[in-house]
Amino acid sequence: MNSNDNKKKTKQKKICLIASSGGHLEQIRQLNKISQKYDCFYVVTRTKATEAMKQKHYIVSDLVRTNKFVEALRMSRMMIEQLVIFLKEKPDVVLTTGAAVAIPMCIIGKIFHKKVIYIESYARMTTPNKTGLLIYKFADLFIIQWEALKKYYPNAVYGGSIY
Repeated sequence: MNSNDNKKKTKQKKICLIASSGGHLEQIRQLNKISQKYDCFYVVTRTKATEAMKQKHYIVSDLVRTNKFVEALRMSRMMIEQLVIFLKEKPDVVLTTGAAVAIPMCIIGKIFHKKVIYIESYARMTTPNKTGLLIYKFADLFIIQWEALKKYYPNAVYGGSIY
């Protein structure tokens, strides 16, 4: 088997890279070696930057926290939007840096027995975020960028900074 065959075999894995805009998206884009090695697509919220992305991407709704009822409706809408994307793309892995926009895709991934990888935000040096606390309960791999977070995520893998 030559190196081109190896490359084709690796490309067969499909990865969904999902993140909210801003810092979460910037962090997931730091994983460019993954997007070069595997068949990847992004699921992001709408901003000028995400609309201009050259990589394959889908723009989805984000969670707006106003009250519990509206939040539940928005989460339901997000779940449906992301389920359609999931069924179309059929990823093997869901990889995220958060935030709330990633919750539906991670749940869908688990329902379909796909790997879920969560990287806690670099900005979270000493305290966890709500999305991380939820996804930690079922993620196949949970990575922290600061060792201080081990007290909240005892089974997490310390990966250091992705920058």
